[in-house]
Amino acid sequence: MFKLNDKKAVVTGGGSGIGKAIARLFAQQGAFVHVIDLNDAACADVVREIREEGGQVAAHAVDVTRQAEVGACMGEIGPFGILVNNAGIAHIGKADNTDEADFDRVMNVNVKGVYNCLHEAIPQLRANGGGVIVNMASVAAWVGIRERFAYSTAKGAVMAMTLSVAKDYLQDGIRCNSISPGRVHTPFVDGFLARTYPGREAEMFAQLSKTQPIGRMAKSEEVAALALYLCSDEAAFITGTDYPIDGGFITLNN
Repeated sequence: MFKLNDKKAVVTGGGSGIGKAIARLFAQQGAFVHVIDLNDAACADVVREIREEGGQVAAHAVDVTRQAEVGACMGEIGPFGILVNNAGIAHIGKADNTDEADFDRVMNVNVKGVYNCLHEAIPQLRANGGGVIVNMASVAAWVGIRERFAYSTAKGAVMAMTLSVAKDYLQDGIRCNSISPGRVHTPFVDGFLARTYPGREAEMFAQLSKTQPIGRMAKSEEVAALALYLCSDEAAFITGTDYPIDGGFITLNN
């Protein structure tokens, strides 16, 4: 079950964190994975790791906010069957203290970047005879999270785009779903704690972990496993749905 043999997958933001875990798992399950990431060094690392594990992978240094770059890359990749829109950035702030430049930056990456990839990928999925799209949303699209105004706005848009694409391309054999993680332990979290709470990293990590009712943060590999299921043939009857993976955050914190 959950094999991706003979499938070609594109994973954006695949150089680190959740995206890297998805790229590695998909390759382990037989897919030829194309990693898209802005960071050349991260691309090189994930390619090395996947090849050491015996997987098939190629990396592309692409800025998802630039539609021409995305289009050229996906044209080079050719018809593929799986797209995971994972690339995104975070931001901390409320409506009245979020600078216009920061708001635009979050929208540019987290909303326009997803749009650009959808715009350029759907013709490739059609050429492949159909396929699967998974967009990375967030629990922030479901519930109010303090000081996450721009980020929540962007992830709400991602969830709405998921529903729109699922309806518009159903007859083309394209399924589209989204995943809404709670807090996930990634290198970004470690970097944020080191910058914001120097010397108190362990204490603040424990506090953040406890905001998940299950008592810990998710692992990137757990989110990757859900993405694998949604992109596999076993999920062929699923489209137009968001899947929280949040340790009970949405339902048990309210």
